[in-house]
Amino acid sequence: MPTMRRRDALAWLAAAALAAAGLAADAPFSDELWLDPARRRELPLRLRWPAGEAPCALVIHSHGLGGSRAGAAVWGEAWQAAGLAVLHVQHPGSDSAVWQDGGLRGLSGLSGLRRAASTSEYLERIADGHFLLDEIERRSRALGPWARVRLDAIGFSGHSFGARLTQALAGERPSRGGRSEALQRAAEPRLRAFIAFSPGFADRSGTDDYSVAQRFGAITRPFLAITGSDDDAMLVGDASNAARRAVYRGLPAGHKAQLVLEGADHMSFGGGTGMPERPGRRGGLIRRGPHAVELEPRHQRVVAAITSDWWRWRLLGDDAARERLRQPAGLAPADVWEQG
Repeated sequence: MPTMRRRDALAWLAAAALAAAGLAADAPFSDELWLDPARRRELPLRLRWPAGEAPCALVIHSHGLGGSRAGAAVWGEAWQAAGLAVLHVQHPGSDSAVWQDGGLRGLSGLSGLRRAASTSEYLERIADGHFLLDEIERRSRALGPWARVRLDAIGFSGHSFGARLTQALAGERPSRGGRSEALQRAAEPRLRAFIAFSPGFADRSGTDDYSVAQRFGAITRPFLAITGSDDDAMLVGDASNAARRAVYRGLPAGHKAQLVLEGADHMSFGGGTGMPERPGRRGGLIRRGPHAVELEPRHQRVVAAITSDWWRWRLLGDDAARERLRQPAGLAPADVWEQG
């Protein structure tokens, strides 16, 4: 697909952020603010506890560019129902405040989005991930609900920019550039498994077998990549569909999986609902793949089921979930599910 026009890119990103902020249904959660005193940085969080008081696994989820802690509600509710605690983190500087500052008006809006997607904000997100794990460990040692969390059963996931964070924490190694040194220190050994919704990297880094193996070959823990046939670049320099699908190819064999949904686009994986849809560019915020809207209910059901089983297998050792993932239910003939 050719590079999107600036106006189209802004519309796509705005719609994705707004859609991701929608809630699928009423489910118990609490909103909190955690302060990282070392950086004087306050993180908005949305926390979902599973029913009961038994020990549980925990999944941390990171939103895409311009999103918030309210995003990925569909996924969060499914994982909560599957017996997992879920912590949605909001990243100041690359969150929904970008729409308040720049909006969609011309180049100033695009500049604001580029600042929000900058290396400095990316490194802040990485520091957010490390801080959250430090704080979870601290809280688990105290009396109260956090004592339920199994520190040996924590997973991390993210969509788009959040997927880039997920890749970094899992052990991505870029071959060159200003991020290389910082990313060498980004890998987080306290995480047990990962899911990247719309993963990827800039195509200029190389999508050939050697380049992607160099980049992702050190990720030896369980990693699930999820994308779609129409999940393409959002901004200049962002991942193309080919790059998104190359992530799986670069991972070493043994603990990897990939889901590619036919007809799914970038917004299909935000996990939100409720935005009005228009197929064309003129007069509407949302520019979607030709079949993404009509397929979204089925796509969400499939993703919710597969990701819930992935977490239960990889974090909790659930053999029944592992068996279901051999041939997941609900896939269409053109969908791709592979493990390697």
